[in-house]
Amino acid sequence: MSRNRSLIFAAAFIACFAAGCGQQQPAAPPDTRAADEATIRAADADFVKNAAAKDLEKCMSYYADDAVFFTSGVPAAVGKDNIRKDIQGLLAAPVQINITVASVYVARSGDLAMDSGTVQETVTDKKGNISTSNSDYVLVWKKMADGSWKIEADTSADEVLPQRPAAKKSKRARRRKR
Repeated sequence: MSRNRSLIFAAAFIACFAAGCGQQQPAAPPDTRAADEATIRAADADFVKNAAAKDLEKCMSYYADDAVFFTSGVPAAVGKDNIRKDIQGLLAAPVQINITVASVYVARSGDLAMDSGTVQETVTDKKGNISTSNSDYVLVWKKMADGSWKIEADTSADEVLPQRPAAKKSKRARRRKR
């Protein structure tokens, strides 16, 4: 009787194992990275258009409620309301913004993306003098439950021009110093 139990147990184990192996894995979600990249690139272009039109609300529509905004020389702005103040200040200035997107990388999971490139800001002062500054940026985007993409983190840093090497002192100047 003990042998029959062992055989029944082994047969049941093999049947359960075979049934488990036969189950299909859930289908991988569709790869939407190319479409997501196009959506993010279009959002970059729309942001520039909305900034040129000084439309604060449309510019803010790209940010998640809990986003973080980092820029050179000022403390980080956390949350959409604080970011609004920074963007409002940017839009109030007589500035023209051009963005050059260098790359957009969408994670295979389809829920996060990184967008990087350069921003060129051209400001004309009251006397008509034009100054241009360049910065590098990185945006971290997150796909929301409704399928839209929102900026979770926005950071930029001014481009630093390479410094000239210090001029070498002549032998005569070195001797005078001694």
